[in-house]
Amino acid sequence: MDAVPGSLTWIHIAGTIALLFPSLAIYRLFFHPLAKFPGPRLAAITRYVEAYYDVVCGGQYTFKIAEMHKKYGPIVRISPYELHVNDPTFFEKLYNREGRWNKYDWAYDAHGTPLSTLSSIDHNVHKQRRAAMNPFFSKANVINRQSIVQRLVSKLCHRLDDFATNSKMSHIKLSAALGALTRDVATEFLLGKSFDNLDADDFRAGVGNTLQESGAIWRTTKHLRWFGSMIKAVPLSLVRKMGDPGMIECLGFVEDMAKTTEALRSESTSGKTIQNSPPTVVGAIMDSDLPPTEKTAERLTDEVITVAGAAFETTAYTLSVTVYNVYSNPRILQRLRAELLSAGLNKREPNLAELEKLPYLTAVLSEGLRFSPALATRMARVAPDRDLVYGKQRIPAGTPVGMTALLMHLDPEVYPDPMRFDPDRWMDAEARKRIDKAYAPFGRGTRICIGMHLAWVELYMVVAAIVQRFDFEFDADAAKDVTWVSDMFTIGTAARNGLKAVITRH
Repeated sequence: MDAVPGSLTWIHIAGTIALLFPSLAIYRLFFHPLAKFPGPRLAAITRYVEAYYDVVCGGQYTFKIAEMHKKYGPIVRISPYELHVNDPTFFEKLYNREGRWNKYDWAYDAHGTPLSTLSSIDHNVHKQRRAAMNPFFSKANVINRQSIVQRLVSKLCHRLDDFATNSKMSHIKLSAALGALTRDVATEFLLGKSFDNLDADDFRAGVGNTLQESGAIWRTTKHLRWFGSMIKAVPLSLVRKMGDPGMIECLGFVEDMAKTTEALRSESTSGKTIQNSPPTVVGAIMDSDLPPTEKTAERLTDEVITVAGAAFETTAYTLSVTVYNVYSNPRILQRLRAELLSAGLNKREPNLAELEKLPYLTAVLSEGLRFSPALATRMARVAPDRDLVYGKQRIPAGTPVGMTALLMHLDPEVYPDPMRFDPDRWMDAEARKRIDKAYAPFGRGTRICIGMHLAWVELYMVVAAIVQRFDFEFDADAAKDVTWVSDMFTIGTAARNGLKAVITRH
């Protein structure tokens, strides 16, 4: 007789579960605060639609969202909880400096660096952390330290010249070389020491490839919250035994950054900072008004790894995209070289102020950034204390609303023939007014990329130096190395073969 109540209990549980999912679906479709917004019904019911496109199909939800907008219009419900807008006129309203703007915790918690400014969800926490670093990343400070970039660009050119003058080495993986440069610039600027990626025979190409591939961990962890923790729990000794060479090399690189960060922190806390040592982001944080809880070793490591990581492959990718497109179009290359020559900058090391005066070079770089914004994913924001308004529709307070710069940069209404690399679109003053409202390679608002000024210096100096000194004949399939095909948080390319090319002196 005792078995009967137990059996009934299990029947009740099964029945409750059987009713729960249909009830939840009905609520989300018809009674949820976002039920009035258009979009696929299945996506409104479950987030596993996104999981399918991102985890199973390999980072395709960004492009699925683009298809949704074609079908449903400029504002779409892309999950049970989140809206996406693809309308440049709304960008300035969503990403501005007025009011409180939180990040969407579901997306950013998956990074695994919860103590970094990048992953700071709360508006006020982010504001406090960023304020400590703003002077360090200001344009004035970047200009004051631009000699770091000049010296490392010169080193890059010497390495490229070795390839150009040695018949046995004339085939180069250019994106690997550019990645080595951006890593050396970032580490020296942030930590006061270069990790000598440019000196490696292969430019430590495996580090760059592994950093891009790590986006798959972020994508998966968004949907399977235990996945990232499981990966972090794998013993480093096991990774060194079983990981591929690129992963092992990348792990060592990240460990070196963490050790350097801890050493700099220890110097600061002990008061034994070496005289005349270069300024570092660690020193900037330690000398700031942040409370002691914001200066722990764990938080500083999270901060340095995320800031440095954001500076590495994003800038390297923009350089690869720009150089590839310039050399794939002889007219653009010839015009750019003529401008540099007429400015008297040929084959010397100009400073940023000289380069910023060159309109066509600036146009080339702007077009390169249009093709390669920092993120391939959407940047969801949450207004926690007020409703937002899009057209005649009111968006409830607390709703995550995102836009995607990559999709906006391909809007044919703003950028005619958007898939064509065309610097001339930036030379028309009237067109520029329209373009500027739909252009955000570094984001905008309170969360705009903190390293954008350093990135601009690298772009100006690298492109100016390379086009004056070298010629490249790219392999037939090199375009795959700069063609975006997936959302890895940053841009995932069709191939990672290093942008192979035959290099010669110009």
